[in-house]
Amino acid sequence: MSGKEEDVLVIHSTREDGGRLRPSDWIERISSTLASFDEDHRLHYARSVQPCIISGEKCLVVARGLADSNPGAFDFIMNFARSNKLKIQEDRRYGERALEA
Repeated sequence: MSGKEEDVLVIHSTREDGGRLRPSDWIERISSTLASFDEDHRLHYARSVQPCIISGEKCLVVARGLADSNPGAFDFIMNFARSNKLKIQEDRRYGERALEA
């Protein structure tokens, strides 16, 4: 992957005003809608939408490529984040420079 497909948006569990969104499991709920079960009956998150912990905070990592592969899902996630005034951070760093998860 290169460029836009690798770029990610990190949606934090905190709002712009510092408060937290309830219910606290919203990240798992959203990421599980695009997840699937494989032969071993284990849930596997989509590469484009994954829960993550960054600096001790639960976050949702969304690949920008989702806007092309599943525009409805991308729009839903971004509208959800904006309407709830969640902090959104762009990250275009790769490899060792990427956000620690």
